[in-house]
Amino acid sequence: MRIGSVLLALWLIIGAIAAAQRGYFSGTIGGCTKVGTAAVTILAGPLNYVGANPSVNCTTPHPSK
Repeated sequence: MRIGSVLLALWLIIGAIAAAQRGYFSGTIGGCTKVGTAAVTILAGPLNYVGANPSVNCTTPHPSK
């Protein structure tokens, strides 16, 4: 169980490094697209370095008038 926890932590750390290299943590949060893409990149982990380029495209509903 302990080795699994270490591997999971390492996987997420590598994903966070990939997201930082792509600049997802800089600037302001523009909406769900930027946050979603950063989260998916972190979850993809080392797959980012073998060609995976995850992205999320979402829109938020606007309030009615």
